[in-house]
Amino acid sequence: MDVIITAKEWASESAGERPPTLLDIRYRPGAAPGRPQYEAGHLPGAVYVDMDAELAAEPGKRGRHPLPDTAAFGAAMRRAGVRSDRPVVVYDDGLGWAAARAWWMLRWAGHPSVRVLDGGLAAWTAAGGELTTEVPAPADGDFVPEPGALPVLDADGAAALARRGVLLDARAGERYRGEVEPLDRVAGHIPGAVSAPTTENVTEDGLFRPAPELAARFARLGATGAAEVGVYCGSGVSAAHEILALAVAGVPAALYVGSWSEWSSDPARPVATGADAG
Repeated sequence: MDVIITAKEWASESAGERPPTLLDIRYRPGAAPGRPQYEAGHLPGAVYVDMDAELAAEPGKRGRHPLPDTAAFGAAMRRAGVRSDRPVVVYDDGLGWAAARAWWMLRWAGHPSVRVLDGGLAAWTAAGGELTTEVPAPADGDFVPEPGALPVLDADGAAALARRGVLLDARAGERYRGEVEPLDRVAGHIPGAVSAPTTENVTEDGLFRPAPELAARFARLGATGAAEVGVYCGSGVSAAHEILALAVAGVPAALYVGSWSEWSSDPARPVATGADAG
């Protein structure tokens, strides 16, 4: 199954008689919701989805972006026009993390066909695509989530996977090594995890590297698909982007949704630091 779509491909599909449902996931970590930016200009036909309010529950013991209530998530997707029998394309105007979170959640919840616009809004405009301020009013969808289509890890599961398989840390290398920690209680990483910054999965223009390059990168980190692979980040958002990159490379992976924001909140959990710690 394809997991990304190019701007050229979207231009073709969106002109068809029954184009995919298009969702705009504007998001900046720590910033206000992205609806004003969406209203100022978005891809024609796109419906805005709020990352913090509709793709996550309130921050707490389970981390900064825990999974939302399944019924509430389903209701949000139906309001956005998501149907079980119609493909979905998602994009954002940033690094692709929020779009990847939406992709992962819809796939986890059982939707059979979801793709991320490679390079997001910037790739669309660079290819000559137009933006609009017209806000669509989609007919209600019929999508009912059935969670479990993609694997999920909790804290204990992440710790165990780091011992028996490959647990990738998608955060910046300095956060993994424990040199800085701008958001969470303590700096460092889960013992046994391997540093794999998600920013290295894309080119300077924000497009995913070709599948062979990604496969080679993950193979160097031990993630070939021969052993179980899991991914975490700060709060389960950029890790979804890494899982998307792994999918492009043909390597399945589980998401530790709570990620470092959950792990580090418990003083009883061990913390490793340094490039070779763990």
